[in-house]
Amino acid sequence: MMLQYHITRICFNLTEVFVMKKSLISLAVLSVVFPLSSHAAQISGQLTDNSGQPIVGVAVHVHGKEKTVTTDNAGQYQIELDADSQLHFSKDGFLDKRISVKNEAQTINFVLEKSSIEAITVYASALHKSNLEMASPVTVLAGDELKDKSSNTLGETLNKLPGVSQTYFGPVSSSPVIRGLDGPRVRVMQNGLESSDASRVGPDHANTNETLSAEQIEVLRGPATLLYGSGAIGGVVNVVDGRIPTTNYESLEGAVEYKHDTVNEGNTTAFVLNGGDNGFNFHLDGLKRKTEDTEVPKFEAHHEEHEEEHEGEEHADEHDEEVLNSVENSFIDTTAFNLGTSYVNEHLVVGVSYGKLESDYGIPGHSHAHHDHDHGHEHEEENHEQEDEHEEHGDVFARLTQDRYQARFTYSLHDSMIERFDVKLGYTDYRHAEIEEGMEGTVFTNESKELRATAEHNLLGWHGIVGYHYYDSDYGADGAEAFTPHSDTTQHALFVLEEKTFGDFRVELGGRFENTEIDAPEIHLGHDEHDHEAHDEEEHHGEEYAYVGEFDSVSLSAGTIWNFQEGHSVALSLGHSERAPSAAELLSNGLHIATSTYDLGLGYEIEDGEIHFEPENVESETSNNIDLTLRKFNGNFGYTINAFYNQIDNFYFQQDTGLVIDAHHDEMLSMDEYLSHGHDEDEATRVFQYQYADVDLYGIEFDVHYQVNDQLLVKLIGDHIRNDVKDSSEYLPRFPQNKLGFEAEYDWHALQVNFAATHYFEQDKLGAHETHTDSYTLFDVSAKYNLDVLNTDSFVFAKVQNITDELAFSHTSFIKDIAPLPGRNVQLGLRVYF
Repeated sequence: MMLQYHITRICFNLTEVFVMKKSLISLAVLSVVFPLSSHAAQISGQLTDNSGQPIVGVAVHVHGKEKTVTTDNAGQYQIELDADSQLHFSKDGFLDKRISVKNEAQTINFVLEKSSIEAITVYASALHKSNLEMASPVTVLAGDELKDKSSNTLGETLNKLPGVSQTYFGPVSSSPVIRGLDGPRVRVMQNGLESSDASRVGPDHANTNETLSAEQIEVLRGPATLLYGSGAIGGVVNVVDGRIPTTNYESLEGAVEYKHDTVNEGNTTAFVLNGGDNGFNFHLDGLKRKTEDTEVPKFEAHHEEHEEEHEGEEHADEHDEEVLNSVENSFIDTTAFNLGTSYVNEHLVVGVSYGKLESDYGIPGHSHAHHDHDHGHEHEEENHEQEDEHEEHGDVFARLTQDRYQARFTYSLHDSMIERFDVKLGYTDYRHAEIEEGMEGTVFTNESKELRATAEHNLLGWHGIVGYHYYDSDYGADGAEAFTPHSDTTQHALFVLEEKTFGDFRVELGGRFENTEIDAPEIHLGHDEHDHEAHDEEEHHGEEYAYVGEFDSVSLSAGTIWNFQEGHSVALSLGHSERAPSAAELLSNGLHIATSTYDLGLGYEIEDGEIHFEPENVESETSNNIDLTLRKFNGNFGYTINAFYNQIDNFYFQQDTGLVIDAHHDEMLSMDEYLSHGHDEDEATRVFQYQYADVDLYGIEFDVHYQVNDQLLVKLIGDHIRNDVKDSSEYLPRFPQNKLGFEAEYDWHALQVNFAATHYFEQDKLGAHETHTDSYTLFDVSAKYNLDVLNTDSFVFAKVQNITDELAFSHTSFIKDIAPLPGRNVQLGLRVYF
């Protein structure tokens, strides 16, 4: 114990100095402005269930403070208050209870009702609401359920949730699609701050959030998302981990996990470690993942192999229909770790963290090596030899690195209209290089800075927060695939969210004003010539522009939730959002090799086959949304049903223009014109341009639970989402397939068995030049056994995914025809908590 104490002191020496200075200054100022009460009152009581039995392990938390106790074996608790407060009682399997208490000694006993749906605090809600208390729809994956469903990418992990699908650029990169919306309309955050990668620029750019090290993942839809940016009209995904501890640890605790997947010969190892002493805490987590190409059921793919002319050699094209049994060039090699420290007391949380991610992953569809497809992919080399092999054979792969720094300062006041101040800071340095033939080709960078400052208050019966948000993204791209120019996007925003309870009704009002400036100093029009011998040399021919654009956006929300009887509620929320275009949507102009398209932004016009830069008349995207949510969450039967309608004016989306690019002459041609020049259709690069349209999105999502008995739980989940493009007979491209899923979970002593079946319906509502996607059904079965050895919760687990080895394609994928979903996979693993 003494050794641990000294180690902890050494690790947090700098933090202690900083904390003491800040704490003394803050207390001196705040004690004048907000008088602190010194009178302490003891609150005690007992919690029981409906049968009168005491409930052990109920967390009793003082709202707005870092003070929590738990009930003992008799269901009893004691906690001290020094001001009028709100107590929050929570335990898995029971409904949360919140009560207001006066600062005077008293005994409070009551009964906790059983819940059919687990109540989980949603950190992104800003007002400490659980998923059952939100006026807007929310889904949370947490605890063992998250660990059991965790996959290699964020999109695959969330794919089976109602209303959620994935972009699926093969198994290497997949981001969430919420209610048919993705890219910049879905804000992906880590602990309430931007992920700040390039995953929203292109589907081939991997998201940098690791799900295996997360404590919970929150998916918010509807008006609640306006706190995090007017652009998040699709939704917000918040990945929560403990890299900056906000509660005190008095001993060492953590977890370790290893698992092996047969579908890609993948091995993943992860660990998390938390500890602390006397208010000082630390966190460390790490992950190593290495996979080979992912196997799939046999399918036919049309491949093109281009041998470019070098040193007088003749140009040759080979086209071949091949039968494949894997997604070529889909390997992953990832290493990540996060380290954080904090000081926590009843009033104060102050902490910092650093995270490092390094990942090499293949880019499907861009393997130039010759493969023997009649045999599996047997990689017998060591890690460094495998990497050399990819480079020598010319496989194109991405090398991603990210350094992420975060800081947090929270100060909770007592007996004041101002409850808490919270400041979050983030700095991210992101780099994504595409490696071909052992050399760096295109390099994408993103250096971002972020600040979120909020004040939580109680004023005239209204509980809420006001805040300021600053975000700056310095994005750059250099090389053959630099389809977006260098740009600096800066956002300043003010926001407010207020709530008040009127009997069984709670009303929420919110608003956000956001200013966005996009500064692109060099926009080139004309053909770029790249030196294939030296990838860092290129020449620009044509006109050059500088662009600075400024957009003001206003977003408003209103909602109410009515608890019309115990364990039942209905919620209605309305939202109005305005969104400025992202730099990629506005300024893209170049060949996007990964998607085999030529991308063109909103700021360009095509006239007589030539591109002109005319960004003056670009308008903001405007969304008007209504959500209706019905919940039942007590007893053995529960459900959450969401219905929504979203009217979006000036909806930005990438549309196939029907044109192709003639790179040799720097002009856009119709396919007939292109073929008349003697070119082959298979060589054509189609032009995709961001366009406007007025769109209606509407649908329903549901999640139904029934606890048949103490051992058996069954679930039914699904969604049905549609889009209508006004004044058009076509639909939005790459729109998700609807799904219907069934799940049964059986617990018998230390064994838990799970069976799941998910049916994805045919997608025949197509965008321009799209092909339909067939329906398919995926069956999964898993088992987990608690070993209960050495005073630890130790689990061995086994899982079989896609039991029937179904050939399945995701309609949302840009590379659907060459990247089917994984085939049958057997996963074996061990998870230990200590």
